[in-house]
Amino acid sequence: MAGAIAYISRDTDGLAWNKLLEEALGPIDFRTLRAGLGNTDDIEIALAWKPTPGLLASFKNLRMIVSLGMGVDHLLADDKLPDVAITRIMDDGLVGQMSEYALYWGLWHHRDIEKYAASQRARKWKPEEFVDTIHRRIGIMGLGTIGQDTARKFAALGFPTAGWSRTHKTLPGVETFHGPSGLPKFLGQTNILVNVLPLTRETRGIMDKTLFAALPKGAFVINMGRGGHVVDDDLLAALDSGHVSGAALDVFNVEPLPPEHPYWAHPKVHITPHMAGYTNPRTASPGVIDNIRALRAGHPLKNTVDAKTGY
Repeated sequence: MAGAIAYISRDTDGLAWNKLLEEALGPIDFRTLRAGLGNTDDIEIALAWKPTPGLLASFKNLRMIVSLGMGVDHLLADDKLPDVAITRIMDDGLVGQMSEYALYWGLWHHRDIEKYAASQRARKWKPEEFVDTIHRRIGIMGLGTIGQDTARKFAALGFPTAGWSRTHKTLPGVETFHGPSGLPKFLGQTNILVNVLPLTRETRGIMDKTLFAALPKGAFVINMGRGGHVVDDDLLAALDSGHVSGAALDVFNVEPLPPEHPYWAHPKVHITPHMAGYTNPRTASPGVIDNIRALRAGHPLKNTVDAKTGY
């Protein structure tokens, strides 16, 4: 039946999305990659996460692609991506999860929790040197929705907080820097660096030896953006030299992270399996439903993506 909605993901079965869309839109022709897509000429809308390159181009009557993540690099990596509207979810639930992740690791580092865990294992009562919050500067790379939420929450806890973005932005209570010229000063005052940049041609490999060297000695790195932002060998060298004191990494150049990768056994690296933020159908679906209605009514879409800039 024409007007079908296809759920393209290998991670989940899409049943929650089907239920929420039907509650809002009425009966729909909902198809999934797992159950079979049927005649793909019927597919009007694709809800997609990491589709096989070329798959979406085979949907002859596709009108809109919805990224099931707030990032869209997984779509733009497909050089056969059809020339149709691309939108991304705006998920307050996911945004909250991401800021939770950054706050957890920032506070974990700030309060020396690893040292206290080691003391407990050794059965030693050993208070560590106190570091005043005002002397632990937080730097957020990327001031989109997630970055702004994360920056506000760190600032609310009393940490001096700064943000860096490609273009100029302002955020109350947060010092902002932008562009290549603003990056060195931003890095030079950052004790805990949180990366939430989108992955684009300009940001791929941005976390390299030059960036790590620009941080103060002992800085801690949290990457919940994309693995492609990091030059792995450069981060490992910065950790081994002691210039970077540790890293919490949720995303990697190759996922799943290969068993032989040196990150697994590195004592200063803390690995999580791309779980900093999960798309929550309950909180993400309202915007998708609005865009489906707008598409079918011929109205402008929200949260569209510029394929040239990558966001």
